[in-house]
Amino acid sequence: MIRYLVSRGLMMTRLHVRGLRCAFAVWIAFSASAAWASTQGAGATTCPSLLAHTLPRLQDEKPQSLCQYAGKVLLVVNTASACGFTPQYAGLEALYARYREQGLVVLGFPSNDFAQERGNNKDIADFCQNTYGVKFPMFTKTAVAGRDAHPFYKRLASEAGGGPRWNFHKYLIDRDGRVVSAHGSTTSPQDARLVKQIEQLLAK
Repeated sequence: MIRYLVSRGLMMTRLHVRGLRCAFAVWIAFSASAAWASTQGAGATTCPSLLAHTLPRLQDEKPQSLCQYAGKVLLVVNTASACGFTPQYAGLEALYARYREQGLVVLGFPSNDFAQERGNNKDIADFCQNTYGVKFPMFTKTAVAGRDAHPFYKRLASEAGGGPRWNFHKYLIDRDGRVVSAHGSTTSPQDARLVKQIEQLLAK
């Protein structure tokens, strides 16, 4: 009887140890998996240097990091409310609505560099919303050309080989944060070549 109890006690001890070893192995595997997932996640959201800027949002002037758009296809446009090209707002919003779910983001930067955006930020926000129903992200009035240009626009000009010469100049940026092409004011948001480029970048 004593031998039986001792034998059973040893058996239970061995089972307990095995259970602990199994649980420890599972914990190790889970920890490694979590660490790998964390690394993958961090890599997937790495911010390209081009987007390492923070600018105030137009509607409430709260700081917004451009890094939140990492991994998206971006169409960056300097806008104005009193320009002959101002109706392009409608086309830009239509483009955004059409391709938003596929990863396109239009970024609007109102600017008075060409003396056609004299209102304050609230005036601009109201105009864009009430006149064109703009929903794509927009930022406060920004210098986009010349020596006083915001560093983001200086970088765009450097990579594209030139800055905006007028309102509604467009820069197309791929998912990796590289400037792919630049388009002047006369290129409408529905331009066939521009749309084709956007679709090609979205497909990657």
